Amino acid sequence: MIRVRRAETLGAVRSETFELRCHFAFATYQDPVHQHDGQLRVLNLGALRPSETYSLGAEAAVDILTWVQAGSLTAQIEDFAPEVIQTEGLHLISTGSCCQTLGWKAGAEGATFLQFWFLADTEDGLARQESRKRFSQADDGGFRVLASGFPEDDPEEWGTITDGAPVTLSAGVRLLHATIRAGEGAAYNTTLARDLYLVVVSGVVRVEGTILNAGDAVTVRSVVTLAVMADERAVVLLADVAVG
Repeated sequence: MIRVRRAETLGAVRSETFELRCHFAFATYQDPVHQHDGQLRVLNLGALRPSETYSLGAEAAVDILTWVQAGSLTAQIEDFAPEVIQTEGLHLISTGSCCQTLGWKAGAEGATFLQFWFLADTEDGLARQESRKRFSQADDGGFRVLASGFPEDDPEEWGTITDGAPVTLSAGVRLLHATIRAGEGAAYNTTLARDLYLVVVSGVVRVEGTILNAGDAVTVRSVVTLAVMADERAVVLLADVAVG
């Protein structure tokens, strides 16, 4: 089963300095139909003006992943050193039992980004942050795990540590990335007990014969293999969560 969410149907939260396009209810955007997808609680497409900051108040028991589409961001999280995230870099703040202040400041060129919030498996623990530069092997056409809460995705389990190791999450979920050349495809294998939420960052793809353009998303359920074909060179991000 697939359910398409077109870019023009997304919610919006705006201020003088930033704009968020929201896949699920968030802040002033209230939507009883689109509350979450399993442990994927928030997916926002953000745009920040140069040198401006997007800030949040206290949050608990959530993993917030920020992937920079263009420009740069500096994560400014309570009790942590600032972390600069360049284009295609990834930042995690795992809020643990509570994190009081969270902020992301755009560089001089501004920034566009996608931010995923995953509900943690536990409300306990200390807050922590982790970041990665652009994943060097993310252009090979296949899906690459950017972040995961599954031990088998951690190269420490296999004794092979690399700079491109996935960010460690507090929930049994994955965030994946694929860059797909025009006329080619990428496949991801899962189980029937999982929900997949695919968002098209750029380009044009097909899923189950449905055309998706930049900004569109699709929920895919009850499949073992997700196949994504690119009509134009495309970048996609995929969230894999337990059925909610």
